[in-house]
Parts: sequence; C-alpha cells; structure tokens
Amino acid sequence: MRKIDVVAYNTQWPTLFAEESALLRTTLEKKISRIHHVGSTSVPGMWAKPVIDILLKVVDSEALYSLDPAMESAGYMARGEYGIPNRRYFSKGGDQRSHQVHAFVMGDEHIMRLLAFRNYLIKNEEVAERYAEIKRAGALVSENDIRRYSAFKAGFIEHHLRLALIAHEQK
Repeated sequence: MRKIDVVAYNTQWPTLFAEESALLRTTLEKKISRIHHVGSTSVPGMWAKPVIDILLKVVDSEALYSLDPAMESAGYMARGEYGIPNRRYFSKGGDQRSHQVHAFVMGDEHIMRLLAFRNYLIKNEEVAERYAEIKRAGALVSENDIRRYSAFKAGFIEHHLRLALIAHEQK
C-alpha cells in the first residue's frame, strides 16, 4: 500500500526532473516534442508528495499509443488512460513511486490545464501556500486512501483551475 506523504519542498526536485527528462528524451527520441515539469514538485517552495510529475507532449496519436515498450524499458509501469481520456499514464517506483508521466498528443486541452495551473501557483504564492495546507491536512485525514486524498483537494483545485485558465486566456 502506498503511503501518502506530503513533505517540505526539496531543492533537488528540479534536478530529479532534469535527469529523468534527459532519460525520457533519449528513450522516446522523436515521439515527443516537449517535456514539462508539472505538479506540486514544480512549484518552488511548495509542500508536495515527493513524486516528480512529468508532462510529455507527444507528436501524434500513433506515437502516443506506441510509448509503452520504451517507457517500460525506462522503468515505468504503463497504466493506460487511468481515468483521463486520450492520456497515457506511467508510474515509476511501485509503492515507493518516484515519478509519474502524463502523456498527451500536442494540442490536447489537458496540456494547457496542467501548465496553466502550475503557472498560476508559481505566480500566486498565497494560493500555493493554502494549497499546501490543504494537501497536508488531506494527507492526515485520508488514512493513505488516494481517492479520499484527491477528493479532499478537489474543490480547491477546481476553483483555482478555473482562475488559472482565465489568467491563461488573458495573456
């Protein structure tokens, strides 16, 4: 069973992302166009589960659905769409998960949503601090049930994702 830990920001997270990004670029070659660090570990100073979230922009749907063998050779477990249509989701580390990859074809709306929310948290320190408080409380009350943990955060995320998307559109 995975334990839900929310820990203080680790200055090594950007380095861990860069190292994994280099591995993925080599492994996936021409199937991807961009790699982004997303999720809470990409927000400087934010408390987070110590799992590096990686967003892959994949060149086309054929490439997207052919990622599994290469990702498995890089130590990832292929998990299919995992609840989000048109996504390929991969995790590394088993119960001690260290990385998770969200892969979408370029132009998919989920790419913009992930990047907009990350950028919004980076630009709004007070919101990021409140989100960290909610995540710490969620980790305590969820009793290591990831569904309960996610549900605990859902209202906050939905509200601030709407604000993030409005801010993104105003650029």
